[in-house]
Amino acid sequence: MTGRPRVSAYALAVREGRMLLTRLSEASPVFAPGVWHLPGGGVEPGEQPVEALAREVREETGLETAGAELLDARAYAVRRDGADRHLIALFYAVDLASTRTPVVSESGGSTDAVAWVPLPDLADVPLSPAVADALRLLEARGAARGPRADGP
Repeated sequence: MTGRPRVSAYALAVREGRMLLTRLSEASPVFAPGVWHLPGGGVEPGEQPVEALAREVREETGLETAGAELLDARAYAVRRDGADRHLIALFYAVDLASTRTPVVSESGGSTDAVAWVPLPDLADVPLSPAVADALRLLEARGAARGPRADGP
């Protein structure tokens, strides 16, 4: 791997048997465009990870976080656009401040769509490795509980 690892914070939000996911655009710096991914993204220098999480969730979904609990961290090595990338992903269970419909509020960013996807439907859509790991985390925690499942 060349360069420094990118540290990113990602939201696991599950409500009524659905997971909040974003679809990656051509501007995605790590994972391939078109796959469904967790809301979240890079931690800026001097920014606390939970602050980056709230900022990225707001940009990618238009929703505000009301609470976050660090669940796990994972490392990914990815080759994209001829470059080797190293990502450290921090996974947070989140509560969201509202139940309104999510909408991408950042233009030109790494997200081109956002949706609440029913958990059974996830087998039929292309997922990033981070979502696959998030599903394993959910399974380990008990899908009925989920990360802050059915929060406000």
